[in-house]
Amino acid sequence: MAPTDRSFARRRLLTTTAALTGAALLGGTAHAAEKPKGAWPDRFPLPDGFQPEGIAIGTKPFAYFGSLADGDIYRASLATGRGSVISKGLGAGHPTVGLKIDGHGRRLFLAGGDSGEIRTVHVRSGEIEKVYATGGTFVNDVILTPGAAWFTDSFKPQLYRLSLGKHGEPQGVETVPLTGDWVQGDDFTANGIERTPDGRALLVVNAFADGGTLERVDPRTGVARAVDLGGSKIPNGDGLLLLGRTLYVVQQRQNAIDVFRLNAAGTKGTAIVRITDSRFRIPTTVAAWGEKLYLPNARFDVEPTPDTDYDVVAVPQV
Repeated sequence: MAPTDRSFARRRLLTTTAALTGAALLGGTAHAAEKPKGAWPDRFPLPDGFQPEGIAIGTKPFAYFGSLADGDIYRASLATGRGSVISKGLGAGHPTVGLKIDGHGRRLFLAGGDSGEIRTVHVRSGEIEKVYATGGTFVNDVILTPGAAWFTDSFKPQLYRLSLGKHGEPQGVETVPLTGDWVQGDDFTANGIERTPDGRALLVVNAFADGGTLERVDPRTGVARAVDLGGSKIPNGDGLLLLGRTLYVVQQRQNAIDVFRLNAAGTKGTAIVRITDSRFRIPTTVAAWGEKLYLPNARFDVEPTPDTDYDVVAVPQV
């Protein structure tokens, strides 16, 4: 297999073995409500064979998706569901996994999977501005903080910090080793990344440690401490989304979103509810617009072909 194929095959195997863990620890299950008449679409297609993984929504009602197949970026209108490829990737072996858009809507920050790359894309022109070689094994997800973009590596106990200038322009990349409570597994370990509600630290999924944990990481030192989730586990934890103190954790293989209420420091969380929907086909990441959550279906349970269909679904926020 090619490196990308091998990595994602391992990911499918890993998530399958832990698919049911943690579901019973949540207080209840919420099923998505029916779409109000006249509302924006709550399901729309992506191009066949696109292989989506990440999603980003900025200050305008457009969603951006990255392709695992070739790194392309697809933009869709949330009002109509229609879209097009706005940026061509670097081809096979250069996937786009997680991605985020800056607050000005000018630049996309892309995690390059097993290419080990971090890339930035100019939104208006679609041009790839910069490519950074991290030397990493699998650059998975990204979150933006004031002054930096932070990236996870699924196979190494480290984060990558891409410093940003005064106007958000990318600077250099540095590696921040993860220590403290961090336990590195032999397979996919770090995945989604977010900020704590008070903005002082980072939250990172550890799919391996203690059956699947959320770790609070000091960005200055890299010291990680397990977040107390009251016994809940997140073995399939993928994309994270924090809205206020409400944390949404996409449990991809479980076709669910687990929802937690965090304290301000992000040291403790209480399980609120689990969101499920019959339209989920292994969603991976989540972004919000208005009162909805949008998730791309990655369909990791099927072997991708150029004709494999993919879509995006929307469910109400808690």
